[in-house]
Amino acid sequence: MALLDGDLVTALERMSAARPVMSSSPANAAICDLDRAEVLREAGQVLEAEKTLEQVARSFGAAHMPQSRAEAEFHLARSLLTYDLPRCAEVAGRAARRFRSLGSSAWAVRAEGIRLRALLYMPDAGRRRPAAQQVEQTVEALEQAGFPSEARMLRLTQWIACARRGEADPGVGRLRRTDPLPVRLLTHEARAVQASARGDDLAVRRHAAAGLDTLSEWQRSFGALDVASSIAMHGNGVMFEGLSAAIRSRRPDVLFEWSERARHFAHQVSPVRPPRDPEHAADLAQLRLLREEAGASWEQDPRVRQLRERLRERQWATVGDGHRIPRVDLETLRSHLESDTALLTYVYSRNALVCLVIPATGKPRIVDIDGASVHDWMPGLRADLDVVASVGAGPMAQVVGRALDARLSALSRLLVEAPLAAAGDPRRVLITAPGILAGMPWTMLPGMHGRSVSLARSASRWMAARSWERTGRNAGFAVGPGVARGAEEALTAAFAWEVNGVDRGGTSPAPRVLQGGAATVSAVSALADEVDVLHLVAHGRHALDAPMLSGLSLADGTLFGYDIDLIGRPPKTVVLSACELGRSSVRWGAEAMSMAHAWLHAGAVCVVAAPVTVADDVAAELLAALHGGLAAGLAPSDALAAAQVETGLVSPFLVHGSGF
Repeated sequence: MALLDGDLVTALERMSAARPVMSSSPANAAICDLDRAEVLREAGQVLEAEKTLEQVARSFGAAHMPQSRAEAEFHLARSLLTYDLPRCAEVAGRAARRFRSLGSSAWAVRAEGIRLRALLYMPDAGRRRPAAQQVEQTVEALEQAGFPSEARMLRLTQWIACARRGEADPGVGRLRRTDPLPVRLLTHEARAVQASARGDDLAVRRHAAAGLDTLSEWQRSFGALDVASSIAMHGNGVMFEGLSAAIRSRRPDVLFEWSERARHFAHQVSPVRPPRDPEHAADLAQLRLLREEAGASWEQDPRVRQLRERLRERQWATVGDGHRIPRVDLETLRSHLESDTALLTYVYSRNALVCLVIPATGKPRIVDIDGASVHDWMPGLRADLDVVASVGAGPMAQVVGRALDARLSALSRLLVEAPLAAAGDPRRVLITAPGILAGMPWTMLPGMHGRSVSLARSASRWMAARSWERTGRNAGFAVGPGVARGAEEALTAAFAWEVNGVDRGGTSPAPRVLQGGAATVSAVSALADEVDVLHLVAHGRHALDAPMLSGLSLADGTLFGYDIDLIGRPPKTVVLSACELGRSSVRWGAEAMSMAHAWLHAGAVCVVAAPVTVADDVAAELLAALHGGLAAGLAPSDALAAAQVETGLVSPFLVHGSGF
């Protein structure tokens, strides 16, 4: 009942409480997991939900429970409808045939409805495209079987498909107060698509905005970063309709508004501290132990799954406070840009990629980007960066280095040269970018050399942080095991703060350095609570399908993303000198989430991190120079740019958040 009412937190809590009692056999455990997978799907945790549903279907098959197996396939098809239409149609068709063979007509028509929706959405369905009569018969069967919402969603999908083909506009009808959220969102999308077919982009934007506002109210009830960002999945349809209409308008004010809607939607939730919980701390400690024991295969351990579920349950129970940072308009933003600063905001929607250039002086401009060519150069970028960092020298390094230089030059030409020229060659560049550009090493692009760069989650977030102090009076350093020049990096950087303290008459606290056995998770967390600038020198890994399980290796285990939310007063600036922890998981084609985002969500103003492997010697030299600038009072982005010029090193380190 809680799931159907949209209360995912209560649903997960009660299902978790019931499972130990109910899962007395593999079949009963599969029944529990089937329900939990529905919660995960509604929360946008689609990949994990699908893994669960596939396992559930196998369990029911082994237990000779064909009806339950088909129900698991039905829910898997519903999940696949979000992003894999051919497989959705295949799985739904298989479930429908299984239901029909069992005489389960109501379930069969539900599965057929999902199959038809997938085919209607497919632009290249060809002869498989369902006829209008077939859709109408299924709609009537769903209504007769007692599933009016599913019938309405099938009809709405048909109207969307017709509008995209330029066929007659039947109108959508009024929303009812009792309509569930998926029906309301699809209604707004259908209205937007029909308005687009009529060429009425103003109405497209109005309907799309209404849909996003509907979803935002629900999204703000969640305080956990992973679920709040994943729920944006449900708004993909209306989001891309609004963005496409904004791009077609060629109006900078409209495009800026929708750029901010898209980015702010994924990052609008304010951090809410979960309460101190001894059981939560114990589960994190056990998870650290299992990771050390199992190594690379640790996520396959069933004990890890149980711990992860308990951690997620507590995290989700951290209810959002409803507070959100207000969106700014274009003129307000321009009034706060300094004379040497420009905003480059990249906007993507269904194969269209543009850059809105907003200089401090002069008119904003929209620059078209050759998205297809960018897409062609992106594959292999991360691999080239990793190889160059790992090999260091020799013939292989030279070959890969030349290939990387060519790739970076091409991406620089495609992405930044024209926008920077339109902006008047600014010294400082603020960037907002969509998920398709996640992992772009902006500071390595030749056009960005010598500039201060900050990759913000949104211009509104950057504006809100302008009143926050970015530089700090004190710094702390922690060195994890196995980093070749880790101690040297930390001590050299700490010396810059010691010298700065002497220059200021000894008023700044002496920097603290934790290394060896002293650099434990609890000690580092306590240090993070006390300093303005925190530098972590440790090996790290990004967990692609569970960013909150990304982490840093410390003396007694891993510092996870979950640990960060427990820090009461996060540092203003965090430096992650670790492999991959600036890397992002793209959430449904819109925005991205990474360990850097976890720190920003917790309250850090900016995070210096890299999306790929960085050679230890490069990190040691470059980041030591970075701290020289930070200790002297430079803004983080300015300090990083100065460090690159001083050392002559070009690296993928980038300032996330509000770096100036």
